[in-house]
Amino acid sequence: MGVKVVLITAPKGDGERIARELVESRVAACVNVVKGIRSYYWWEGRINMDDEDLLIVKTSEAAIDALIKKVKEIHPYTVPEILALDVARGNDSYMRWVMEEVGG
Repeated sequence: MGVKVVLITAPKGDGERIARELVESRVAACVNVVKGIRSYYWWEGRINMDDEDLLIVKTSEAAIDALIKKVKEIHPYTVPEILALDVARGNDSYMRWVMEEVGG
């Protein structure tokens, strides 16, 4: 089954809004919002630190392009982190549910 887990970081407090929009637009079957992460990263030649929310998105291979497009439309960052990971194995009934919810 072509299930994907997508990691997206967002500014602290924006995770809930983004998660809801992704599920409402049917590009994600489920989004977990993990609050209180701290990210360190290079941006424009210097190291930055930000408090963020981490979104763990479950979607299908068929919906990944639409998900990326939607995130770019609604995300406040110029270059949002969107990392899609293949799911090698999992609960077959859960994976079927993901595919049914977002198409795949």
